[in-house]
Amino acid sequence: TAGGRTTDLDLIAELLVTSTRLGRENVDRGELKLVNSALKELRHAFAVFAPYRHVRKATVFGSARIRDGDPAYLAAREFGAAMAGHGWMLITGAGPGIMAAGLEGAGTDNSFGVNILLPFESEANEFIANDPKLVNFRYFFTRKVMFMKESHGYALLPGGFGTMDEAFELLTLMQTGKSALAPVVLLDPPGSTYWEHWQDFIRQELEAGGLISTADRALVYATDDPVAAAEHVRHFYDTYHSMRYVGERLILRLERRIDDDELRYLNAEFADILEDGRIQRCEASPAEIRDGDEVDRPRLALRFDRHAHARLRLFIDALNDATPG
Repeated sequence: TAGGRTTDLDLIAELLVTSTRLGRENVDRGELKLVNSALKELRHAFAVFAPYRHVRKATVFGSARIRDGDPAYLAAREFGAAMAGHGWMLITGAGPGIMAAGLEGAGTDNSFGVNILLPFESEANEFIANDPKLVNFRYFFTRKVMFMKESHGYALLPGGFGTMDEAFELLTLMQTGKSALAPVVLLDPPGSTYWEHWQDFIRQELEAGGLISTADRALVYATDDPVAAAEHVRHFYDTYHSMRYVGERLILRLERRIDDDELRYLNAEFADILEDGRIQRCEASPAEIRDGDEVDRPRLALRFDRHAHARLRLFIDALNDATPG
């Protein structure tokens, strides 16, 4: 088609068929409006983010009630500035408080606002209002899709029910393999016990009760230093780049080649996460070549058991911690 792609016509046809079926089935007007609005929101958001597809982005979550000058506000602002210094862009919910602080630190040119339209809080903060990288959402679920789809790392600061919702959904998606693994930082301002007490609850109630595994706590990193928080996020991608499944194999794309000694260590230390076989170096698969998907990068392949995602996070940490220099 003129100005568009022809390689995905099968999926476009499915979208049209699904839309037609909605119109022919017993779906009321309210349900049609929900589907229509959600699809429009996602289409627009995809278009806004598309030019920045190859730029790393970190999301900051936290309370809208935090005032400018509060230690948590200052911590979020410093984190945003540190991430921009690493060449990253920042995503927040575009509201006041922690959301404004992160964008203030990163600067408008390095920021996205993913705003939720609420009766009591719909105006975007001054650091992203009227910027083309501001996206407004009616639905929380479409907004969450964009947070998770576009982010390569997360910083969570003190917040209320919304922050808890975002924290637990994020960890649930990573624990179950429904979202790509990424660094998650619990950032307390100096002197705060917010995340310390949260972690106490996780250990004393969830872990002690057998409701999560001990390894699951490796999905988060806690600090009261915004610069250390930013460095933790950046460091996650020192050696590791990205992953995808090709058939039954999990393929990890890397920033550098893993040598023989490292490979022996990884096979000895992480044999428990394998369905069978060994961790091996490999070349780009035909599927990756077809998709033009990071074809030139070094790779590791493994038959991951698709269960021990927290241990897989530790595997990535081991890759990064062995980075030369």
